[in-house]
Amino acid sequence: MTRVSEAEKRVSRLGAGAPELAEYQDEPPQMASGGVGKSGYLRLGFARRGRRSILQQMERRVPFLVQRALYWDEAMPQMPCVFVISTSGCVLQGDRLSMDIHVAPHACGHVTTQSATKIHAMENNYAAQMQTLTLEEGGYLEMMPDPVIPHCGSRFITDTHITLHPTATLLYSEILLSGRKYHPADRGFRFDVYSSRISASNPEGKTLFAERYVLEPGKLPLNGVGVMGPFDVFGNLILLTPPEHHQRIIERIAPRYDAAAGIASGVSRLPNDCGLIFKALGKESRQVKEAIRFFWRVAREEILGVTLPEPFLWR
Repeated sequence: MTRVSEAEKRVSRLGAGAPELAEYQDEPPQMASGGVGKSGYLRLGFARRGRRSILQQMERRVPFLVQRALYWDEAMPQMPCVFVISTSGCVLQGDRLSMDIHVAPHACGHVTTQSATKIHAMENNYAAQMQTLTLEEGGYLEMMPDPVIPHCGSRFITDTHITLHPTATLLYSEILLSGRKYHPADRGFRFDVYSSRISASNPEGKTLFAERYVLEPGKLPLNGVGVMGPFDVFGNLILLTPPEHHQRIIERIAPRYDAAAGIASGVSRLPNDCGLIFKALGKESRQVKEAIRFFWRVAREEILGVTLPEPFLWR
């Protein structure tokens, strides 16, 4: 109970002090922000048991829901795979969501979502999300959620902090769509605010890297040169792993810009020799997913010596 209370405090401070959300501090008349059903909490703990890892701990509060861990990855049969589900079906105004994932020494895990995360239109306030990821010695985590779709008039702020042992590996993906591309009311970057911050530190507290971007299409159009240009989908994949893997992965990932195919992608090194960051822009989500999946497969092959199974037909 104490842990949940601390998470609530952190996520409430996240939006209250953000300058980009200063004009969206009014409370919804229907239900106060962070109220019952709007203050979600999820904690997942992965641990090593014999030859495989297990989902040792799971605490949740609506709207979060988690199914039992499955072992469907044929290339890594020892890895528990977890689907995170929202009982509300979408992110609404006043939602305050906290997620805490812990990977014990030499354990592994895969976390994804059941579908795209839709951020609905908002008349009051905003939605906030805070994620804390902790990987201990030799830990391995793949956090590969489906895309985020911010609807017209939505406001969303997310903060992800990673604490990582030097021997651990994390693959963290995020894909952002411009809206519901084929829905006239929502297409073309018509959300109010999308604010994202991702940072990482070692167990001693030294900052390894931090990346933050604030998107406000009403103040600065995103379809201009140097931002999104002609593309509609943005993909970001962060790989934190020991330095001996970096160069081999870079050599297999060629920069790409193909206007006819509608895809651009490339990889860069992160500060402090902590890992790599792969970015992709596409006309369609399918193209960005394929680019991220290719990088994901290369990373697995170079770090673990195993490949990536073929995607499910429905994904």
